[in-house]
Amino acid sequence: MAKRIIEGIEVETSTGNVFADLGLRDAEKLKIKSGLVIEITRAIRKLGLTQEEAGRRMGIPQPKVSAMLRGDFSNLSERKLMDCLNRLGYDIEIKVRPAAEPVGHVTLAVA
Repeated sequence: MAKRIIEGIEVETSTGNVFADLGLRDAEKLKIKSGLVIEITRAIRKLGLTQEEAGRRMGIPQPKVSAMLRGDFSNLSERKLMDCLNRLGYDIEIKVRPAAEPVGHVTLAVA
């Protein structure tokens, strides 16, 4: 990350992934999961569901819904989060294409 001084304060430019910036392992996976949780949160609000109603619809208990909405999604896989979005009325599309580099990247694009 590039460092520079702005008004006497040292500032680092983000890589675009806060989890990588913090040095967390599985940063790409965490970014994907957090993006899915953001969409789940938006869907729950848009549908006007309580945590109990959302949990029944997504097939998870209310305490897990509560934890997820508070940012604790470590106990939920990407697959389960995609399933939750499906159950809330969202389509999921996965695109696979050759990478420009020897090792590919995983990204989340939201429409």
